[in-house]
Amino acid sequence: MTLKQQEKILSKIKKIKAALAADKRRWGGVYDDSRGLRYMPPQLYIKIGDYTESLKYLTWFHKNFPDDSGFPDFLFEWTIILFKSGRDKEAEKKAFQTYCRNTYVFDKFFGRPIKPIDKSEYSNFEEPDFAIKYFDYSCMQDNLSDFAEWLDKFTQSEVFIRLSQKFIDIQKRLKTEQDTKIRHSLIEQEHQLESEL
Repeated sequence: MTLKQQEKILSKIKKIKAALAADKRRWGGVYDDSRGLRYMPPQLYIKIGDYTESLKYLTWFHKNFPDDSGFPDFLFEWTIILFKSGRDKEAEKKAFQTYCRNTYVFDKFFGRPIKPIDKSEYSNFEEPDFAIKYFDYSCMQDNLSDFAEWLDKFTQSEVFIRLSQKFIDIQKRLKTEQDTKIRHSLIEQEHQLESEL
């Protein structure tokens, strides 16, 4: 990437941050951001390899949007940034969150065939189509080779396999379960999985 290309990306990040600040002023100290601008900077920071600033941005994001579960690609980018910043344990948790948000993105990243799982899909972001159409990261990208090696090792670890199987089992049960109390219990079990990392 040339210096001019980097400057163009930095300029775009600056404009996004300015637009978000204007949005907060417009709505009296809260963000509306219906355009989803808040999800764009991590991808741009990854392009230029600035993981220090991207980590600062994600800290700001978490503080200002604490209940935002994020799109699968955004969570994946967050995982990359944590890994590239040397925060492996946090990266493991974010990788598992990414998997739970869309169980197909890792297969897409590694170029594996995507096999639909007969499970509950809460939104279009969790379906195989999202991973196929909108997720554009690959283990073949030069700047992600170290990350790909780490992610491959993590997803083959005993803890990830055990937790991901529990997650899939819960989602399969949620697809057909009608009893409200049982559904609530299953969702609670799902929320507890991350604490096992």
